[in-house]
Amino acid sequence: MAGRPAAYGRPVKHFDDKVVAITGAGSGIGRALALDLAGQGAALSLCDVDEAGLRKTVERCTASGAMTTSMVVDVSDRDQVAQFATQTVTDHGRVNVIVNNAGVSLSASVARSSYADIEWLMGINFWGVVYGTKEFLPHLEASGDGHVVNISSVFGLTAIPTQSAYNAAKFAVRGFTDALRIELEADGSCVSATTIHPGGIKTSIVENGRVDPEGMSREEAAIEFEKIARTTPEAAASQIVKAVQRNRRRALIGPDAVVFDLVSRLPAALPQRLLARAERTAREGAQT
Repeated sequence: MAGRPAAYGRPVKHFDDKVVAITGAGSGIGRALALDLAGQGAALSLCDVDEAGLRKTVERCTASGAMTTSMVVDVSDRDQVAQFATQTVTDHGRVNVIVNNAGVSLSASVARSSYADIEWLMGINFWGVVYGTKEFLPHLEASGDGHVVNISSVFGLTAIPTQSAYNAAKFAVRGFTDALRIELEADGSCVSATTIHPGGIKTSIVENGRVDPEGMSREEAAIEFEKIARTTPEAAASQIVKAVQRNRRRALIGPDAVVFDLVSRLPAALPQRLLARAERTAREGAQT
């Protein structure tokens, strides 16, 4: 179409000599993505609030030959994210891809969730994505073929009891990124955006998360999560990389993500009533 730059709609088809920034790179999907991309020739700028975990990721990426820089960052702090973006370009000269991956979990009902816990989760899972997107976007535009990858969840497709705060953040990431993609397309930008919806991924997110102190313990919640987490971080990373290369608008990660997507298309009353019944049964079982 007339008026659009030649780079419009051009996906990042390969990562050789590309610069990729990843938040939450100290473990889980973030680490797996870093290692996958290191093997494809990318230079990496990594951050995490967990300094020890981040150091291990950097060591493994460096050992594979990738130029890797890192910074300890709390993504809920806008100034720290801004510094991370600036430092990435200072260290590498440019940045082609930002993956806003850092996330935490909170398992508690609306009534029993504290304001402090909800604000903590939203600061990381939603505002961290907003900060990462906005701070990196001008640099991505300057790169000539940039891409924003924002990690939502299957809980950004369907609401689940005891996950209201997590649902809120992940639905928000979905809406934010989908709108961004439309805006970039309307502007004829060389930058694109993809929303990622992982299902159960074998990570420590629940083990390191927060729970209702009068409900299931963190350890019990982690055990239950382990039972339903079907996809490895490495498999998730591979699917995310392919989604970027194919310039996908949205990617469902894992077979359970496909199920969640189908459920989200049903009349709202049906899945909500079934989930309410399952929640009542679970509570009754816990009391016996």
